[in-house]
Amino acid sequence: MRPTLDQAALDLLFLQARTQNGWLPTPVDDDQLRRIYDIMKWGPTSANSCPARFVFLRTPAAKARLLPALSPGNVDKTKQAPVTAIIGYDTRFFEWMPKKLFAHRPDMADNYAKNPALTEIVAFRNGTLQGAYFMLAARAVGLDVGGMSGFDNAKVDAEFFPDGRVKSNFLCNLGHGEVTRMRTLMLALAAEKALNQKDFDVAAKHLGPRYTQHNPNAADGPEGLRAFLGFLEEKFPDSRSEIK
Repeated sequence: MRPTLDQAALDLLFLQARTQNGWLPTPVDDDQLRRIYDIMKWGPTSANSCPARFVFLRTPAAKARLLPALSPGNVDKTKQAPVTAIIGYDTRFFEWMPKKLFAHRPDMADNYAKNPALTEIVAFRNGTLQGAYFMLAARAVGLDVGGMSGFDNAKVDAEFFPDGRVKSNFLCNLGHGEVTRMRTLMLALAAEKALNQKDFDVAAKHLGPRYTQHNPNAADGPEGLRAFLGFLEEKFPDSRSEIK
């Protein structure tokens, strides 16, 4: 049986992690940024496409190039953050596939080169996945994150990616958060609100029996999964609140 994360790790990554809106002046060094990348790069992508590209902004001069593209509510927090990452995606990611990333199927690169519409979808989707891995990796090494989508992509692309090959996806501030600037914890959807009944039944088929194995008196199927979810809420009462 594989080991699982303990409660402290779950809290660090998900249950107690918060989007930061204010930042302490504690610097983030190059070694930390490289460690984040070296963790996140192993997250799965389609055909090992790895399309995400990152630009890190630290200095006032570097951030001054970004500020005109930001929504007003994102300006001060970006000025204050030790690092702001531009998370983009390479629209010609496939050029790396025959050389390194998918060398056993070099023909895959030709498939993408001949289908720009598909390439855009794959680059954006998998670049977004890698951006999420990046945020979790940052939390895993002890940093706080604050993702942002309130900005003008066209302005960012013109300033930082003028050749058009890389496109911006979203931004992420990094550092150590100022806890007094955090917002009140918001709600999250319960499983039965996010899964349709068919999906819920599939989940019940696979997860319900695992719960009933350890709880012989519990119901099987969907009722078993509902009991399992209730068990989790009871066991971790301080986790995120849910909309029922």
